[in-house]
Amino acid sequence: MDKICILDMGSQYTHLIARRIREHGVYSEILPNNISIYKLKQYKPIGIVLSGGPSSVYEENSPQLAEDFFTYTISEKIPVLGICYGFHLIIHQLGGNIKSFAQKEYGKTELEILKSGKLLDSLNKREIVWMSHGDQVEIMPQGFEILARTATCPIAAYANEDLKLYGVQFHPEVVHTQKGMKIFKNFIEKIVHAEKEWNLENWIEKAIENIKQEVGLKNRVILGLSGGVDSSVVAVLLQKAIGDRLHSIFVNNGMLRKNEEIQVQKTFKHVLKFENFHYVDAEELFLEKLKNVEDPEEKRRIIGHTFIEVFEKKTIELEKRYPDIKYLAQGTIYPDRVETSVTSSASVKIKSHHNLTLPNDMTLKIVEPLKDLYKDEVRKIGLQLGLPESIVLRHPFPGPGLAVRIIGPIEKKKLDILRYADEILIDEIKKAKVYDSLWQAFCVFLPLKTVGIMGDYRTYEYICAIRVVESLDAMTANFAKLDWELLEKIGTRIINEVKGINRVVYDISNKPPSTIEYE
Repeated sequence: MDKICILDMGSQYTHLIARRIREHGVYSEILPNNISIYKLKQYKPIGIVLSGGPSSVYEENSPQLAEDFFTYTISEKIPVLGICYGFHLIIHQLGGNIKSFAQKEYGKTELEILKSGKLLDSLNKREIVWMSHGDQVEIMPQGFEILARTATCPIAAYANEDLKLYGVQFHPEVVHTQKGMKIFKNFIEKIVHAEKEWNLENWIEKAIENIKQEVGLKNRVILGLSGGVDSSVVAVLLQKAIGDRLHSIFVNNGMLRKNEEIQVQKTFKHVLKFENFHYVDAEELFLEKLKNVEDPEEKRRIIGHTFIEVFEKKTIELEKRYPDIKYLAQGTIYPDRVETSVTSSASVKIKSHHNLTLPNDMTLKIVEPLKDLYKDEVRKIGLQLGLPESIVLRHPFPGPGLAVRIIGPIEKKKLDILRYADEILIDEIKKAKVYDSLWQAFCVFLPLKTVGIMGDYRTYEYICAIRVVESLDAMTANFAKLDWELLEKIGTRIINEVKGINRVVYDISNKPPSTIEYE
């Protein structure tokens, strides 16, 4: 299968580039910027994209390519597309000049196309693109020609057709660049000439066959089932591949949504007929360990390690009954795998990851059927497998659950208040038929009390914040402009029905600068 590799220079948008390429039917993979040519050759790329990044190419310790990178790509006639930092790096490493300019460009900008070439073919003379840079190309090496400019950036796109090197100063991967998908299409079809072989039509059959071959005819598999889309898709794939040799462990950590532990058991035990479904109620243990803990990172650490403790205990119990348990299945998806390994020294982790490695003394072999897929691809697979839309199309939910939607220490009372408020929010946006158009909607418990009046009585209760965002990929997000009457209905219901809340506020911050979740 044809493959385009993305070399990661530390951009927050690197995964977007990979996804845009896959959307055009070509498999993509993210690799470290400093990967050796020996290792790069093993991936057999037919095209390479250099991502953006926060550094400047002339800074000490800034991301650089292997010394023989261009010798390799030019000799093998492998097209290279540089984006933002990658745009600068091509010029810098080939002897051109990059300089910092006093006038920076951020946000939507009008691009004037001087010569379309293959890369900008079929674009209008003027297009809206998304800029984010302070450096500019000042001098290009011989053989490069300018394709486009902006009012403050004289070289905003270039090409060297002989060497198959191309670059854009802007970000075609973000939706704000209106013809970004067309630019990727041009690169894939007119420059790389890639075969569009990446599709999900036959993926399920291949995945089931791979699981059968990997696990064998007699071995059993353990799976930590959360009820989320990733672990649920893995569970159904494994069930189809090995039947009742799958043992699913569902741990109730006490941080779940209202009645979620009941709904998950009903779906897998009664609807999907899972024979070896194991439910562990560990709510009291988690609450005890989280007592008086305020720091969000500490909450995540405690929940992660307590889960491992509970999961390991149940696994040992099952291994005594079923000594042929030899494999551990995980719902790891491609972004999890890339971020956990950190593709590049230029990449930075924003917060601790929710996918934790189990103890070294667990000798089980790992099975990760979804390790090459993005979330939207997993959802498509889930629907093809017949999973209920209530699971497949459900809004994202953080690994630590409601613990990171309660600011400050966790208490059972606060969890129950938040669960009830959250249920009302979801109920109303579903009634209004806007749930599927939103990326995420949830309530946050704020540990602040304010005065209110309910009937003839003065109250002094907590504040509930409502967070509803629209997004395509969670890389960026805008707060949803919900109908005022809908918001009023939600707020009124929460105040009237949820004991402990007397004030509701609506969060109108975007990402960036805010994050989607509060902790």
